[in-house]
Amino acid sequence: MGTRERAIERRKRIVGNIAANFEEAERWDLEFWQRQGPEARLSALMSIRDDLAKIKRVSIERSLHKEKGPHNDE
Repeated sequence: MGTRERAIERRKRIVGNIAANFEEAERWDLEFWQRQGPEARLSALMSIRDDLAKIKRVSIERSLHKEKGPHNDE
């Protein structure tokens, strides 16, 4: 199953919550993740890690582009 197919399946299982305050949201979040199995928790962690790596890569690329300057294509 490819990334696109996994994304479609994941969207079918998305769970959300509306909390009255931060503490309620934090409690709901903790309870949600405690109900998940180790595979789901590890998968979420790996997705977050991958997202952070992409953000870091783009940030570095933009930083290098700014240092190089818009008219300095050497």
